[in-house]
Amino acid sequence: MKSKKTITYLIIVFFLFTFVASCAGTYEKESTGEYVDDSVITTKVKARIFEDPMLKMLQINVETFKGEVQLSGFVNSAAASAKAVAVTKSVKGVKSVMNSLILKNQPK
Repeated sequence: MKSKKTITYLIIVFFLFTFVASCAGTYEKESTGEYVDDSVITTKVKARIFEDPMLKMLQINVETFKGEVQLSGFVNSAAASAKAVAVTKSVKGVKSVMNSLILKNQPK
């Protein structure tokens, strides 16, 4: 009877350890907490971009991985691109910004 309890406890400890280890992040994979944090950062950046009159009509995509934010899409001017980067950097939790925004062709 006692060995049955011991085996049950060992199985429980094994599964708890496996669960905790699976939540840990690596260099290439976010932990559960980092994923949630990045989702919050992405949402805040999108909201700030939408609140800015210069940027709200533009199609700017935002992706975040471990606090590093990538902006992609098309903007009308270099000023709009710089403004998007500045707005992104102002969000708490942003470690760095990768600007992959492309200027639309302007009529000549």
